[in-house]
Amino acid sequence: MRHHPEQPTDSHAGATGPAGPTEAAGAAEGRKLPLAALLALATAVFITSLTETLPAGVLPAMSRDLEVGESAMGQSVTIYAIGTALTAIPLSAATAGWRRKRLLLTAMAGFAVAHTVTAVSGNFPLTMAARFVAGVAAGLAWALLAGYARRMAPVALQGRAIAIVMTGIPVALALGVPAGTFLGEALGWRVTFSLITAVTLAVIGWILATVPDYPGQRRDGGTATPRTLAIPGVAPVPFVTLVFVLAHTILYTYIAAFLDRLGMGGSTDLVLLVFGAASMLSIWIVGIHISRRLRALTLAGTLLVAAASTLLAVASGSSALVYAAVTLWGLGWGGAPTLLQTAVGDAGGEAPDAAQAMLVTLWNVAMAGGGVAGGILLGLLGPGSLPWSVPALLLPVLIVVIGARAHGFPAERARSDA
Repeated sequence: MRHHPEQPTDSHAGATGPAGPTEAAGAAEGRKLPLAALLALATAVFITSLTETLPAGVLPAMSRDLEVGESAMGQSVTIYAIGTALTAIPLSAATAGWRRKRLLLTAMAGFAVAHTVTAVSGNFPLTMAARFVAGVAAGLAWALLAGYARRMAPVALQGRAIAIVMTGIPVALALGVPAGTFLGEALGWRVTFSLITAVTLAVIGWILATVPDYPGQRRDGGTATPRTLAIPGVAPVPFVTLVFVLAHTILYTYIAAFLDRLGMGGSTDLVLLVFGAASMLSIWIVGIHISRRLRALTLAGTLLVAAASTLLAVASGSSALVYAAVTLWGLGWGGAPTLLQTAVGDAGGEAPDAAQAMLVTLWNVAMAGGGVAGGILLGLLGPGSLPWSVPALLLPVLIVVIGARAHGFPAERARSDA
């Protein structure tokens, strides 16, 4: 995809259909970002990320109340990722003609139902079913959110708009999960899930009040995965996503076990707080520079995560090195969702929603795979092997990004997007 002032872009046409009167008027109104609407989407991202990871923080209490082992209860995270991975692409295709606001509200309503059922369920299978529904809702939401942000922003500010929306991820990881864990310990895990339902209902009202509506995708836009992969530049981005997220997840999922090995198990929350703060800084940097430097930022992020994991591998109990490493890790990782979703949206041409759905699917496959692969490494070689896996996996990522110079991660983006 190339942005030119005289041509429609996916932010106004190609993403999900021809620009309607509302879009055309919005494009002509000015060059400012609609912050209220973007923050509503950022809160939706926060809910999505928090939903995925919160059970890990209240796992012992959930397992006791539902009378299952902690390992079985831990699969509530896996079933969520499976729900997203299995349904993102087919649901994106099936709902291509839906108006975007209706679809986004449907996804958020799915979260509200899933959280409510989780909060009141006294039955393990019912809880797992609710978690699967939450994963399905996440697949719908993730396939929409980046494209939605692009369409609400002037072309030159699309990357910044996505960066604002993606701040929901590090906020959820750095603040939401610790807060949810604290509330779960103080008031009970059911209260925590009930509070997320309340927040979700508030976000639904926020979306109704501030987020504009857009038409669904043109029926000739093409949502089939083979056709989408055939678009020049699309294939490298999903590959980079799959391997980059896999590398990150292997280490992140078992960071507590790794810190225990270094004698820092009691500092896991502080380490993750530093990681989250660095991730938020990364998103801010990416938001400023993504329009002109997407390729350079992607390469820099990959190198930073590789350097951070290598530093962790040789930390040998030095807390200073650990905090330095997780700072580099957050700086490299925080902007990755924004970079990858922008890259696939640029490359997707007239089928960006299908490309986004593919990205969401592979992201969740990588998360599930990272948990499995990290567990195998942990069992066979011990926690010291985890950080060494990251640079090994990121080497092909660097090669693909460097090679995708013409399409996917181009050296130069169109002037109007700069």
